[in-house]
Amino acid sequence: MAASSAAAPRAAPAPAACRVHQEIQRGSSGWEYFLSVDEGFWDKYGNQLEAVIILVGAVALALLIDRLLLGRAERATERLETSQFSREARTRLRLVRRLVFVAIIGIGLALALSQFTEIKRLAAALLASTALLSLIVGFAAQTVLANFVAGMLMAIRQPVRIGDLISIDDDVHGRVMDIALTYTLVNRGDGAVLVIPNGKMITEVVVNHSAGNRSAPVTAELWLPPDADLEAARRALEGSELTGMRLQELTADGARVEVRATPGAGSDRQARAAEIREHAQQLLRRASLLRQA
Repeated sequence: MAASSAAAPRAAPAPAACRVHQEIQRGSSGWEYFLSVDEGFWDKYGNQLEAVIILVGAVALALLIDRLLLGRAERATERLETSQFSREARTRLRLVRRLVFVAIIGIGLALALSQFTEIKRLAAALLASTALLSLIVGFAAQTVLANFVAGMLMAIRQPVRIGDLISIDDDVHGRVMDIALTYTLVNRGDGAVLVIPNGKMITEVVVNHSAGNRSAPVTAELWLPPDADLEAARRALEGSELTGMRLQELTADGARVEVRATPGAGSDRQARAAEIREHAQQLLRRASLLRQA
C-alpha cells in the first residue's frame, strides 16, 4: 500500500523533436513552436545581429558607390590626361572618393554601435562632458586633424594637383603621385616616394613648376671664375638656343650668372633648366671661360 501511494517518478523531458511531434499531434501548428524559439533567439541576440547587418550593409554600399560611380568617373578623367581640367578633376574626385567611403563607413559604424544599450549610455555620459572630451581629443589628434583639414583645403583650392612637379625647400623635389586625406605622395624620380603630411604642404613654401605661365622663359644659374670676362661670356652664348645672360651675384669665389632659354616641348621645366645649364657650360668651356674639370 505504501508503495502504491508513493509518488510516481517524473519522466525525463522529451527532446525538442519529440515536443514538436507532440504539438502537431495535439493539432497545433509546428510553426508556432519554431516561432516561439526564434522570438527567444531574436530577443537574446537581436541587437548583435542588427549591428552586424547594418555594418555589412554600410561596407557594401560604400564599395558599391566607390567602385561603380566614383571609380568610373575617375577612370574617365584619366583618359583625358593631357587636359588641364582632367588633372583638377582627378585631384578632386580622388579626395571626394575617399571622403564618401569614410563617411559611409563612419555612419554605419555609429548606427551599429547605437544598437547596444551600453553604448548609448556611454555616449550620453560622454556628451555630458563634451568640453573635457573635446580637450582630450584635440590634444591627442591635433596633428591628424590639422593634416585632414589641410587635405580638404588642398582639394578645394588646389595649389598642387596630381601630376604636378613641385619643390619644397632643398629637401623635396618630385612629381605628385597622389593626394590623400592626410598626406601627399611625391615621386622623386629615383625610385623613392616621399610621404609628406598635408599640413606641411599648406604651411611650407611649395614651388609648383607645373603651374603659372608655361610659355615663360626657363632660367638656370651657373658660376664663372671671379676674373671671367662677362662680355666674352655673352658673346660665347650668342647664336645658341640661350636667349640671354645676366649677372646675379659677384663674390670673391666667383660670379653667379643666370642664363635664359625658351621652354621645350615637354612640361618638365626642371629638366629643361638642367639642359640649359649643361649647354651653357659646354659653350663657355669651349670659349675657355670655364676651367676644365
